[in-house]
Amino acid sequence: MADVAEVSVSRPPLTADEIDAAAQRISAIIEPTPLQYSPRLSAETGARIYLKREDLTAVRSYKLRGAYNLMVQLTDAERAAGVVAASAGNHAQGVAFACKAMGVRGRIYVPTTTPKQKRDRIRVHGGEFVELIAVGETYDAAAAAAADDVAGTGATMVPPFDDPRTAAGQGTIAAEFLEQLGTAPDLVIVPVGGGGCLAGIGTYLRERAPQAGLLGVEPSGAASMTAALVAGAPVTLPEIDPFVDGAAVRRIGELPYRAAASFGGRVVSHASLPLLTAAGVPNGTASFRMMQVDEGAICTAMLELYQNEGIIAEPAGALATAALSEIRIEPDTTVVVLVSGGNNDVSRYGEIIERSLVHRGLKHYFLVDFPQEPGALRRFLDDVLGPDDDITMFEYVKRNNRETGSALVGIELGATDDLASLLHRIEESPIQAERLEPGSPAYRYLT
Repeated sequence: MADVAEVSVSRPPLTADEIDAAAQRISAIIEPTPLQYSPRLSAETGARIYLKREDLTAVRSYKLRGAYNLMVQLTDAERAAGVVAASAGNHAQGVAFACKAMGVRGRIYVPTTTPKQKRDRIRVHGGEFVELIAVGETYDAAAAAAADDVAGTGATMVPPFDDPRTAAGQGTIAAEFLEQLGTAPDLVIVPVGGGGCLAGIGTYLRERAPQAGLLGVEPSGAASMTAALVAGAPVTLPEIDPFVDGAAVRRIGELPYRAAASFGGRVVSHASLPLLTAAGVPNGTASFRMMQVDEGAICTAMLELYQNEGIIAEPAGALATAALSEIRIEPDTTVVVLVSGGNNDVSRYGEIIERSLVHRGLKHYFLVDFPQEPGALRRFLDDVLGPDDDITMFEYVKRNNRETGSALVGIELGATDDLASLLHRIEESPIQAERLEPGSPAYRYLT
């Protein structure tokens, strides 16, 4: 894909008035979330960074806003028939919370890959009003099962993003932070999964604060909005990386796509381009851009939020924050960054640390052919490893013959710059070693 693709402009499918009405509807049950200034991120970027803490809602994500706004508008007959939803986990919690609060029966479909923590919280929020059904390995599989349920039972679907009532509820985030900030920010950074949050926030900004720039951020392994904007229509991705489960969607919603297309702007596949705010945009409104962030960078952002601010963010929750390390922001500008969710299973932190180390260039894997003789491993340790290097994995893969045996060796460096000297020592060593490139078939299979 080219570095930049222009996005056409069409009529928006949502209005700021609908979002203001949604804000009134949900105010009885959803309290405003904090807008917190971040000294660390401000110092790192040279801008004024504010974190919109949607991880602090009752369900630890913004998804309650859209689910409740939709369900509170159901007729008595629709409530009696019950509701059905599909979700990777966070929307499900919002629907479950609304079901219990309103006394509505619901069936919620989630992928089998949904973390246990999220499943447990769905049951807690919904109680006796919700039946949880796990099916398929992706959100799209769960959505298909939910659609079959609705067709067979006549229940009402509560979509996680592809409905104007859902998107309007999620757009109330923008109404909140504009009031909290007291002025329009120069830039708003929003994570993108199905696209409902982007549609709602972007629509509100275009009408109420058109000078604000908007950046949508997707995980590189599930960039369905980027693909749709480049193609000119929603497309189904052939495969996705489900790691960022809250934003891993094969096909963007029709409404979110039309909303994003109405913003105009550009799709940026490499975000080293300078990020403009209001300056230099022909139509007089601020820029809209889409970009992708590597899953390893998201893991690094998660760990930094936890270690520095004490924020427990899930992968999708740290998606917008991760973009800050990938872009250049004009100095002395005001930036609002959405921390969209905090439903992270602690059992995932081993993988999160691993992905972060690989992304930062501190963790590397090698296939090493060791001579089958005494002292071979000792020579490798003495001749190849540096003083700050550490072997974190050692596993024989197979024995080719009686003279050599292949082993998968994971090495963690003391500093990123140490890689060049490590590779030089390997080249000088009589022991044969092949470095596994991240993302290669061999890397995915062996690690």
